[in-house]
Amino acid sequence: MAPSPAQNLTDDLRLAHLMADNADSITTSRFRARDLTVSSKPDMTEVTDADLAVEEAVRRTLAKARPRDAVHGEEGEDTGWGPRRWVVDPIDGTRNFVRGVPVWATLIALMIDDQVVAGVVSAPMLNRRWWAHRGGGAFAGKSLMSAAPIRVSKVATVADASLSYSSIGGWVTSGHGQPFVDLMRDCWRTRAYGDFWSYMLLAEGAVDIACEPELALHDMAALAVVVEEAGGRFGNVAGERGPVGPGALATNGVLHDEVVRRLNTPVELGEDDLEPSVEIPRVTPEV
Repeated sequence: MAPSPAQNLTDDLRLAHLMADNADSITTSRFRARDLTVSSKPDMTEVTDADLAVEEAVRRTLAKARPRDAVHGEEGEDTGWGPRRWVVDPIDGTRNFVRGVPVWATLIALMIDDQVVAGVVSAPMLNRRWWAHRGGGAFAGKSLMSAAPIRVSKVATVADASLSYSSIGGWVTSGHGQPFVDLMRDCWRTRAYGDFWSYMLLAEGAVDIACEPELALHDMAALAVVVEEAGGRFGNVAGERGPVGPGALATNGVLHDEVVRRLNTPVELGEDDLEPSVEIPRVTPEV
């Protein structure tokens, strides 16, 4: 359900930017810190003191500025109820953050009636931020006052497409390994930019297909509205629209139906095959 004109998404987007500013201050101060605390969650993924501090700061701000809104974060329990729900990933790319790789971002989104209506993706070490609100277009820059509109590409064939992903292993365990590798082989170019960056490059027109087999709502909500407002399509691997999982598939729109079909085409097994073998394509180094 789309928000009514009475719902002021501009104010919500400004609030999201303020929270992203605060998050950037926290994360940049802890990036490559020698006393950074890292622990493992029950699912064996990493969490740092910076993840926890960012989410706590966002929740404190929302408790004062939007006390009636619900909050869903990666690290804390869901709070509140009602049609308005903020979705927060304090650091998307925590493993990069831990290892000193500067490709990570804070993701903040607002959902109304299960539709993402606003989102901010802030990557301070890349000196880049992306944002959008429903019906208002997508933008990138350093701040609201220093921004340019962004738009997806017009690439019309897989053979001419650039594809970005996170890892091949996840596709194998998801059961889509061979279709994914076949898709990679047929694309003009493939790179594992990974995490949020794949989708923001897609929104800017630098990448034409971005996909991952396993993501949660907090990983996808902010990305979805930016991609769609830039003219692309965002959904799950099965082709359903929105940040609903399983996994995420974003394209420039032109390629979407074909990529969905290809990723969901069953691999025929021989009589002696227990499972399809995944042939990893050979990569020729670029000059």
